[in-house]
Amino acid sequence: MKKIFFLLVCAINSVSLFAQPRVISGPMLGPVELRDAKIWVEVSPEVKAVALQYNKPGERAGKTIPYKGQLGNEFNPLTFTIGGLEINTTYEYRILIDGKPTLKSGQFTTKDLWQWRKPVPDFSFLTGSCSYFNQPEYDRPGTPYGKDSSIFSAMAKEKSAFMIWMGDAWYTREVDYYSEWGLWYRASHDRAIPALQGFLKAMPQLATWDDHDYGPNDIGKNYILKETSRNVFNSYFCNPSSGENGQGIYTMTSWGDADIFLLDDRWWRSADRMKDSVDGKPNPDKRMLGARQMDWLKNSLLFSTATFKIITVGSQVLNPVSPFDKWRDFPAEYQELMDFLAEYRINGVLFLTGDRHHSEIIKTDRPGSYPLYDITVSPLTSGTHTFSGVEKNNPYRVFGLDEKQNYARFSFSGPRGSRKLTVDFLGVKGENLGLWSVSEKELKTPQ
Repeated sequence: MKKIFFLLVCAINSVSLFAQPRVISGPMLGPVELRDAKIWVEVSPEVKAVALQYNKPGERAGKTIPYKGQLGNEFNPLTFTIGGLEINTTYEYRILIDGKPTLKSGQFTTKDLWQWRKPVPDFSFLTGSCSYFNQPEYDRPGTPYGKDSSIFSAMAKEKSAFMIWMGDAWYTREVDYYSEWGLWYRASHDRAIPALQGFLKAMPQLATWDDHDYGPNDIGKNYILKETSRNVFNSYFCNPSSGENGQGIYTMTSWGDADIFLLDDRWWRSADRMKDSVDGKPNPDKRMLGARQMDWLKNSLLFSTATFKIITVGSQVLNPVSPFDKWRDFPAEYQELMDFLAEYRINGVLFLTGDRHHSEIIKTDRPGSYPLYDITVSPLTSGTHTFSGVEKNNPYRVFGLDEKQNYARFSFSGPRGSRKLTVDFLGVKGENLGLWSVSEKELKTPQ
């Protein structure tokens, strides 16, 4: 009887300990600008109050921002926005739960005001796609699809300005597809993976989505839970903005002399099986971006004065021989963009894509203009792909990396007028798997 009583007490204490107010995942850095910064965290349902305290290193008196939103839900992701910061200044922060400081802390440095004052800065950012974490009870039978998650430890050691998640930051399963609760659960579960926590606060995190963190494989605008999916995405990432008028998640960010346009390839996407052409002409009804987003992209490119204009999208763009989904399979819209780039002589354009479970760089030439490059980076932790079939010896590929987990570092360097982009492909331990570079002058329309 005493033994049973002892075990019962231990069980009650264990449940009580598990139900203590706590941080479930994070903190994660969101965008850090000249005067403000965003910090994300998810807390347990038992939490009654959350606050963020911040100060400059060595300062005794910090400032505290209380969270004023609703708490006590089953899922409680929340974002703090700190305003009124000083330029090019480092700050420390910590999370407070129910008035008590936690060990959840970090630091960030605001951007420098270099324009009209200093040379264009050298900097780098990280990128990758396809992050799968195993959960055996819901995974498909057989060899686990998720691979070595220690890659995030290597990424956390990088001294980069930010990270761009290029889609499939988490993978919904069959049990999640048509469950609003399941969509929230999947994002919450995968965000809380221990291997991620150090990386999330190591640098600002920005993202776009692809099919698996949007919903079922290859789905587009017909997804019946797309509104919920958008709410989930915006609750687990804190991008600078998210589409317009409650539609889509596209946005952009700028750093140094690079403008990065994060596109949404799912919200307006026509079914992949819709005919590419009708009566021998490109089908105008088959679109990937949709008219509103395309209009935004065109105006953003015209407004941009950046040396490098990086158009990011979950699906590949240029690969002519890929048998899988790509922007070229939406020929009317694809050609609309190509014609626009040529007509307005838009310089410095590169495409950054994910999805494929291999990394490669595709080059396509354009008569009378500079060539376009599609830089694909994949996968982070999901299963890998092997070059085969028509893609095995792709004549458009100038760099290829298959059968390996990897991420990429995009580095920008050099004096104004002679800038250079170097892309390093890096493995699970941060080892170099390949390198490619292109100069500013190679991305200019001939005079």
